[in-house]
Formats: sequence, C-alpha cells, structure tokens
Amino acid sequence: MTPRSGSQAVERAIAVLACFDGGDTELGLGSLAARTGLPVSTAHRIAQALVRGRMLERVPGRDGYRVGPGLFSLAVPPLMRLGVDHWAPDLYALAAEIDLTASLGVARGGEVLSVFSARPPSGGCDKQIPPAGEGIDDSVMGRAILAFGPARPRSPALSAELELVRRRGYAVELRNERSSVLALAVPVFGTDRRPWGAVGVQGGRRRLTDRVVGDVVPAMQRAAARIGRRVPRPASAENYSG
Repeated sequence: MTPRSGSQAVERAIAVLACFDGGDTELGLGSLAARTGLPVSTAHRIAQALVRGRMLERVPGRDGYRVGPGLFSLAVPPLMRLGVDHWAPDLYALAAEIDLTASLGVARGGEVLSVFSARPPSGGCDKQIPPAGEGIDDSVMGRAILAFGPARPRSPALSAELELVRRRGYAVELRNERSSVLALAVPVFGTDRRPWGAVGVQGGRRRLTDRVVGDVVPAMQRAAARIGRRVPRPASAENYSG
C-alpha cells in the first residue's frame, strides 16, 4: 500500500501546482481545493509541503499562494537552453511597440507550450496571457507552426484552415465569444527555415480591431524574424504533430 499512497500524494501535489497553469498568479486555499476536488484540509496539507519545498510560497500579507522560487529554479535551465537570453529582449521590444503582451510558444509532443510572455510598459492585463499549454491543433500559435511545418493534419477542416494561414501569413482566432478575446500568431522560423515556434498576442476584440490587427501583425512578423535569427539550434521535426 505504501507505493500507492506515495504515488497518490505526488499526483495530488502535481494537481495543486497545475492550478496555476491558467495564468493565475495567486490562488487562495479554497480555490486550490475547489480546482483539485480535494478536501480543504488535504489541500492545505499539500500546499504547506510545497511551501516547505519552495515549489509554492505564501503571498505576504494575504492568505493566497503563488508559484515559489523552487519552480523558477527548475524552469530557468530549460528556458536558457531554448535561448531566453537571446529572444526575451525582442519580445519586450514588441510588447512596447504594440502595447500588448507578447508571448513565445514552442511545439513539444503535440502541444504548444507558452514559454515566455513579455508585458508592455503599461503592464497589460491577464487576458493577454495565453494558456501555459494547449493541444497544437487547438492553439492559435500551434496552427501558425503547423501551417508552415512538415506534418500534414488528419482533419480536412484543419487542413483548409492551415492553407488559409499560409496564404495570410498569420493565424487568428476568436478565443472566447463571451469575452471576445482575439488571438493572433505568426511563425518563428529557425535557421533551417522550419517553424521553431510562434509569437502570439491576444486581447479584447474591441481593442484589436481590423485596423489595429493590420498594424500589429507586421510588427509581430518583424519580431519573429529577429527571434528566428537568434534561435540557438535548428528546429526539430519531432516537435510537430500531425
């Protein structure tokens, strides 16, 4: 019974950490319990263990929790291997130019992982932050990658959409009709001329009008070209899904 109990504890701890995947920077104990389906007492016990392990930390002066320095220390080496020191300045410059948060996504194992988001000097807002991970077919950044990548989609509908992305040069999606969040993405090509990742932005449809999109997309493409010249290694076809 001990291995099963230990495995359950690990799975519960992962579930608590996964609560922060949606971009929430701070969550209370009640939210952690509700999102994981755990009793409050269990969620509290796991959260305290994660605090001791520096995976979470308490928010000073409040009852919430946030991602701790231990997770950041684990994340930094992979980000550095991706070349964050090379392309972060380009994302920040783009964010300042268009006054929107600019994000970089990379394809890994059939998903698109949003590995870095640069906020504009005005601070932006949470709706401008994409999900931490999405299926490559379901992500606007994923479709920007797939449209120019080697894999061929199985779905005829997706194939037709990717053809439109290729002709247009960027992917666009109305992510949530209730909040009218419009998402845009352009591919980042590596030195082998394959899409290594994608630059994405998203914001309220009232702000991202057709005229604004016409100004924002060229700025995104220029930033993607600069990032592509600084990609530290060639893109790998094994990252794609089709």
